[in-house]
Amino acid sequence: MTDANPGAPDLPPDVSALSYEEARDELVQVVARLEAGSEPLEASLALWERGEALAARCQQWLDGARERLAAAQAASSGATVGTAADDGLEDEEEDA
Repeated sequence: MTDANPGAPDLPPDVSALSYEEARDELVQVVARLEAGSEPLEASLALWERGEALAARCQQWLDGARERLAAAQAASSGATVGTAADDGLEDEEEDA
């Protein structure tokens, strides 16, 4: 996904294909396993790395959602501002 977002970390292909909900749910499972403390060191390190990749994937989804919301809000406020300006011009024309 680095091509689409230059600042994004390189994610394993299986992680980069996950939806937000899939990545979040797996991340919850990884955290639970790490918190249980029953994994050997090497497995814990692998889980930690997987968790980092899953968290980065979730962040990509959230960043994308924020961008879409900002674009929608900008488009909406742009239409509202244009309408308000047009209304002001009509009032001035009526006064003349």
